[in-house]
Amino acid sequence: MHPAEISAEPVRSQLEKILSSPEFLRNERLSKFLRFVVEQQLAGKTVELKESLVGIEVFGRTPGFDPRQDSVVRTEAAKLRARLSKYYAGEGAGDPVVIELPKGGYAPVFRQPEAARARTAPGLKGALLRLGTRRRLTTTLACLALVLTVGGWWSAQNKSAPIAIAVLPLNNLSEDPANDYFADGLTSEIIRNLSTLEGLAVRSQTSSFAFKGKARNVHEAGRQLDAEYILEGSVLRAGQQLRINVLLVRVRDDSPLWSGRFDRELTDVFAIQDEISRGIVNSLRLKLGRGRRRYETSAEAYDLYLRARAYQRQADEGPGQRIKLFEAAIAKDPTFAPGWAALAAQRALRSGFFRSDHAEEAVKMRAAAEKAIQLDPLLAEAHDALGMALARDAEWEQSEKSFRRAIDLDPSRSMSHEHFAVFLLLPLGRIEEALREVRAAENADPLSPSVQYGLTYVLFSAGRFEEAAGHCEKLSAIRKSECLGRALSGQGRIDEAIQILEADRDRGQAASGVLGNAYARAGRRGEAENLAAGWQDDPLYQAMIFAGLGDKDRTLQALERMAPLGPFRIGRALTFPELALLRGDPRVKALRKMVGLPE
Repeated sequence: MHPAEISAEPVRSQLEKILSSPEFLRNERLSKFLRFVVEQQLAGKTVELKESLVGIEVFGRTPGFDPRQDSVVRTEAAKLRARLSKYYAGEGAGDPVVIELPKGGYAPVFRQPEAARARTAPGLKGALLRLGTRRRLTTTLACLALVLTVGGWWSAQNKSAPIAIAVLPLNNLSEDPANDYFADGLTSEIIRNLSTLEGLAVRSQTSSFAFKGKARNVHEAGRQLDAEYILEGSVLRAGQQLRINVLLVRVRDDSPLWSGRFDRELTDVFAIQDEISRGIVNSLRLKLGRGRRRYETSAEAYDLYLRARAYQRQADEGPGQRIKLFEAAIAKDPTFAPGWAALAAQRALRSGFFRSDHAEEAVKMRAAAEKAIQLDPLLAEAHDALGMALARDAEWEQSEKSFRRAIDLDPSRSMSHEHFAVFLLLPLGRIEEALREVRAAENADPLSPSVQYGLTYVLFSAGRFEEAAGHCEKLSAIRKSECLGRALSGQGRIDEAIQILEADRDRGQAASGVLGNAYARAGRRGEAENLAAGWQDDPLYQAMIFAGLGDKDRTLQALERMAPLGPFRIGRALTFPELALLRGDPRVKALRKMVGLPE
């Protein structure tokens, strides 16, 4: 039965029932596979359910992998079909909806079993056989009208679905390669501008920038980014003169729909962005979106802002250099809202993830976010930054409102979903909600290492170590080994975890609390104690090691030393599986109260 013949809600209810059954509950790999193909089918993306897409999205294969050389999807599909058959032969025998995965493809089928249809069909069948009376004829026509109405609604809903568009990095045609940052920054700004337009689902910049410097194949880029349209182009900068060429292409047939050329003074860069956005919207016959803002700033301020954004894409760099550049940008132009929002976000990230105590920045980060909102009340990044700052001060209700406002303004902005999960939902112990948000972030930005890191972070707290391991593979080298070590440790494969983490240390990376915890659990107490002694400035790492040693007192003392770093950091730490020995300890309740975490 086609998905339109069974509404989405019964299918999703059936999906959740299947995934909670013994056949699937402990098999994260097949559960993720089934959830993905069902959601794609319900979203009307049947034609996109190709083996290559499933391999990338479900099994963590890198873009461009060859299914002919790697049979993981076909192998797992066979297992999934067998598992579904077993479920419906047993526990699911009387279920009202059957979900099947026919052989030869990856598009699921939803149908009512014969028994369920028999309970509803006889009345309709009898009515059709006895249409001699006016009353029954009237009833039948009314039913038909209802079916047509519902069908029309379904069609309208699908037709009004957002159009997926991706912006590939603009090519720098200037002789000076130092101008790369300008072309990259302009690409980012076009993405941000397009994201405020109603009717477009814009792919985030991290995923788009995965294609920087690569040979361009619009069809392949569209497939990997799950985009219906691609915007590509080039930038030529000579002094203060700019020439920008852009082309909008429909992916399915490589058909150019719109092109534009802009010769402008550098000071008119925001007008160029608006003009490009308007041209795309007009060509797609969409109305302009809500609350678009056009900023006016100096070339000097904008140049500093773009340099900071260029640093921001270097995921393994700390925020210090970015903060200096954003501060310099707003010093040049104190009315530039994106500069204030980006500054607030970087301060919040430094406070939230880096080891030094940046509690003194709490007032500054909040003031910067509020200033951005004052200048532009409809800037999603500003509300996201304020959400992080409010979480830093344990103002949970207002923080949640800010995050939700950011997501409402720009649903495709992956960072808002990720920050909502990591800064608020996870510290409050709302782990399933946090998982939904990081999955939404991954949906919007599937190639982002930052999003993948946030996803592994939440998966560890949810105890989903096998699934987390698949996402560890997508991280940068500096984070990958620790992530994999933590995943293996969580699965009880301590010796394998130690082997990976020690190899990482031998390559020059500092040993972490993950290695210390693994040493402790392996009975290598001396080595664990030595690592703990070396982490006097990082009480979280110490807490992980002491917990591995089974020492509740020192674990709690380490967490108490984290209090100045903000309640959201302690809240996140308490969800760590490594600190599970503290669960149920009455002293944890007092710690939560002390830092402003709800019970």
